[in-house]
Amino acid sequence: MSGVLELTCELVRRASVTPGDGGCQPLVAHRLERAGFAIRYLPSGQVENLWATHGDGGPVFCFLGHTDVVPSGPVDAWTSAPFVPVIRDGFLYGRGTADMKGSVAAMVLALEAFVAAHPRHPGTIALLLTSDEEGDAIDGVRAVAETFRREGQRIDHCLVGEPTATASLGDTVRIGRRGSLSGRLSVHGTQGHVAYPHLADNPVHRVLPALTALTQRHWDAGSADFPPTSFQISSIAAGTGASNVIPGVLTVDFNFRYAPIWQADALRDAVESIVRATEARFDIHWHLSGEPFHTPDGVFRQAVREAVRMAMGRVPEENTAGGTSDGRFIAPLGAQVVELGPVNASIHKIDECVSVEDLERLPALYFDIVRRMLAP
Repeated sequence: MSGVLELTCELVRRASVTPGDGGCQPLVAHRLERAGFAIRYLPSGQVENLWATHGDGGPVFCFLGHTDVVPSGPVDAWTSAPFVPVIRDGFLYGRGTADMKGSVAAMVLALEAFVAAHPRHPGTIALLLTSDEEGDAIDGVRAVAETFRREGQRIDHCLVGEPTATASLGDTVRIGRRGSLSGRLSVHGTQGHVAYPHLADNPVHRVLPALTALTQRHWDAGSADFPPTSFQISSIAAGTGASNVIPGVLTVDFNFRYAPIWQADALRDAVESIVRATEARFDIHWHLSGEPFHTPDGVFRQAVREAVRMAMGRVPEENTAGGTSDGRFIAPLGAQVVELGPVNASIHKIDECVSVEDLERLPALYFDIVRRMLAP
């Protein structure tokens, strides 16, 4: 069994359901400490965070990953136990194999190999791990970024190990992510009998024109690297359970995935203006998960592109598709962020798995990217 496969299996055996770490970070820290890394734990609330560094000064190149996983779901629906790694037909099965314990293991091996080959490398190489990526993302990288901001800790380049590939390793990398802004709209009417609508105020009827306007609005056309901004309603709730009662309150949950052409405040203002035009009585609770970020073409993207080309024989597609990642907390520190990891087809699913071949090629790919950035 190869080193990356063995370490991935050790991590998968630790049932680190978010926000738990399950002992993953101490395992990684012990290995990196033996390789000469300085280890710093940055716990927050119930969340474990690890910052491991080698070298000093700039530039600072950081690998970013998470050790927590989503719940397994029904255990009896799995072909094999979710926290018992099993190899079948060229794939390693288990919760977290693709998202993202395989990447974490590959990062550790790449770091060990790099400092062994370049013990006096320029700048700083680092690994940042959290156990709060799959959860609320409050006490994880978000909290660490605030600590780094206060302390003046710089990060120049950050490689996130999120599973980005569509069909095989290296076919896709993320060069940024859209912003994510969620809202819960509560429209307040007056409950009454459906036979006497003049004695009530139906919040459903009241706000329907606003919902129609929001869903039909063309927010923007996107750009070369970003798809158009998307507004999606995820839930609408009203009613008392009786068909002859006009409800008194309507609740609507919605989300924006937006390009850098927008800022969160401008989207909030646009929504509230549209709803206000209905003369409805309303309030909105907003939650900003993260602003959009983008890494322009330059030395970092070129290093990733060339490393993938040399290792995989292909030039990767570079885009900002998908959801969001912890990179959204590192980018505001001034870092350029690129995401590269294994195939994402099985993540969060029953029988999550990663190709053994892809997994075994990942440490060398990560190593080459670091070499190009810190030891060209």
